[in-house]
Amino acid sequence: MAFVVALLLALLVLRSPWSYVAVGIGAAVELGETWFWWWLSRRGKPTVGVETLVGRRATVTTACTPHGQVRVAGELWQARCDAGADAGTTVEVAAVDGLLLVVEPVPERP
Repeated sequence: MAFVVALLLALLVLRSPWSYVAVGIGAAVELGETWFWWWLSRRGKPTVGVETLVGRRATVTTACTPHGQVRVAGELWQARCDAGADAGTTVEVAAVDGLLLVVEPVPERP
């Protein structure tokens, strides 16, 4: 928008060399604004996708011996627990293999 305003000023109002200055300033403002919004959109980690489940705790709904189901973030997922886990046990998601969650039992605190 700043560039369009600068062009209109240069064509309709300003005389040379001020018309060149206005166009240059308008272009610089547009480039700075573009860079700012690009930087702002790239600074955070993505928070979507199945990879965000790694590290979250889940509850076993169907015994994982080694395959079963867990409920994490309100959703049921197919899971594999090599150590084995009974229904109702709390586990932690260690990795994602496609749409299969690899989980490990959470050690109980005394």
